[in-house]
Amino acid sequence: MRDHHRRRIAALAQELDAQGVDAFIATSPVAMGYLNGFFEDGHERFLILAVSKTGATRMICPALSAVQAERAGVEDIRPWKDGEDPMAHFRALSQDWGFRTSILAVDDDMHAHTLLAMQGVLTAALFKLGGPILANLMRNKDADELALMRRAAKIADDSFEPALQALRAGATEMQVEAALRAEMQARGGRPTFAIVATGAFAAEPHHKSDNVPIREGDVVIMDFGCDVEGYQSDITRTVACGKASEEAHNVYDIVLRAHHAGRNKAAPGVACGEVDAAARQVIEDAGYGDYFIHRTGHGIGMKGHEEPYIIGGSQVLLEPGHCFSVEPGIYLPGKFGVRIENIVNISETGCESQNAEPADRLIEVGP
Repeated sequence: MRDHHRRRIAALAQELDAQGVDAFIATSPVAMGYLNGFFEDGHERFLILAVSKTGATRMICPALSAVQAERAGVEDIRPWKDGEDPMAHFRALSQDWGFRTSILAVDDDMHAHTLLAMQGVLTAALFKLGGPILANLMRNKDADELALMRRAAKIADDSFEPALQALRAGATEMQVEAALRAEMQARGGRPTFAIVATGAFAAEPHHKSDNVPIREGDVVIMDFGCDVEGYQSDITRTVACGKASEEAHNVYDIVLRAHHAGRNKAAPGVACGEVDAAARQVIEDAGYGDYFIHRTGHGIGMKGHEEPYIIGGSQVLLEPGHCFSVEPGIYLPGKFGVRIENIVNISETGCESQNAEPADRLIEVGP
């Protein structure tokens, strides 16, 4: 096990003990990867990593994953073969660690069949969501994590302008999406998502790229990101295909000012809700408050969405190492949408952008 994984296990054990929880049961690739460097999904097979409040760990996994777990540095592995009962290993774990009436925190992404199988063994134990416990650790990024996130952010930044060569009247959303993915992959990132939304479809924040042709004058939202060694990037840029309307330029300017207002507010000790309010106020003052329909941002790291969430009313205080998006938007149904997103991290003194600065005016792509 690598040193940083030992530190994370120790920190989790301390957190469990402080909250009166006997053990944490991880099943998702992100949770297990963060804690022990093992990024696999058991799918329908029983696969867990247990961490006790004493810092002990044990993995129960399919035999077909045992070599990968050993290579990742997992030290106590209990493999089972197809046709065998994996719960025999869980019953042994329960006896060894005294789980009969324990309080067990489970991975938020745990499959129902895994949880129900464990509950069938430990009928007197209390199972609770463990996501908030793990989130307390994952949201504070160390220098190595920040370095990986900056690499992922730079790959996304550097992929943007080359991908614009595919954006022209008559090209489809999916063709531009393919260009974004290809550019990120060529630069060493593993593309995780890309959304391209043109014209009226840009008024749908989670539009799925389609074979819709881009038209001259359309506003186009491009939201994309990649993975570098398990850490994510996420960036949104808005451009126009050819000459855009005066309204589109005006809305872009409002969203850009809201974006910077949110970033300028973010600093150690500031509540997440205050960052949301700063960005939202700009849009409301411009008369478009009803068209900003989502939170200002979400945390990011090994997960694309994680703590802290930049949402109205949140009293969570920002701390050095917190990473999150600042992505205000205005969405005008039947017309167009504009969203501008950078990933930022909180430093000891303020807020640093991991992405290059967005354009100071709506880019018009074309000859």
